[in-house]
Amino acid sequence: MSETPRFRETGGDTSTGLPQRRTGHAFAHTPHRSDGRTPQTPRGARHPDPGGRPGTTPPVPGRPATLLSASSAVSALCVVLFALTTWQVLVSGPLLVPDAALSRLLVRTVPDAVTQRLSDLGNVPVAVPVLLLAALYAARRGNRRGAAAAALAMALVPALIVPLKEWTGRPGPLEPWASGYYPSGHTATAYVAYAGAALLVRPYTRGRWPLFLAAALTALTATGLILRGYHWPLDVLASLLMCTPLLLGVRAVMRRRPRRSAPGR
Repeated sequence: MSETPRFRETGGDTSTGLPQRRTGHAFAHTPHRSDGRTPQTPRGARHPDPGGRPGTTPPVPGRPATLLSASSAVSALCVVLFALTTWQVLVSGPLLVPDAALSRLLVRTVPDAVTQRLSDLGNVPVAVPVLLLAALYAARRGNRRGAAAAALAMALVPALIVPLKEWTGRPGPLEPWASGYYPSGHTATAYVAYAGAALLVRPYTRGRWPLFLAAALTALTATGLILRGYHWPLDVLASLLMCTPLLLGVRAVMRRRPRRSAPGR
């Protein structure tokens, strides 16, 4: 059998059969589609899908909706737990048994001189000025809506605490003859003042140290109130549950961007 030649030579062709570089093309091989279209769609010609799926332009952010749903879920949970603890206080339910046992275990285990100083962190003359200074600073930096929301949250604390104290009429750990200990006003004041101030200052600082500092001050206040015997642990927990939705509302107002007016208006 005769062997089929690999290359056909034409007259006057002195080529050795090696592939030659084509003129008019780039050095790198450019793939071609069988239908004659370009292999890639130009970036500027891409159109976003109706659903805004990944890979479309412009990207559709999903973070604000996620934050809103998470805040709503946390707020709803706090409201449910607060309603549960309030109901237990009103009916002297079984939840008060471990609450009283924990209080007897903790009261007066630390010198009163220490716990008194910690409890004083929740006094109005101590905590509220911190929030006012932070609100003035934030308003001067242009965050007037956040400052107003934080001030409103602080004003709602006594509006909620005072009626609840009169309604529940719970006696204190060391003063069973007195009433009006549920929920803890000092804990609510410290929580809203320090956490609200941290939310206002946080955008203008590096790191999350304002939030950590606010959490530490609130925890120290609550610990001092329990160890000193000023409040039951359930009183402190109820105040934290009640004020968390208020602070989440302040954060939501701060994250909300102002609407931009249409051109020409």
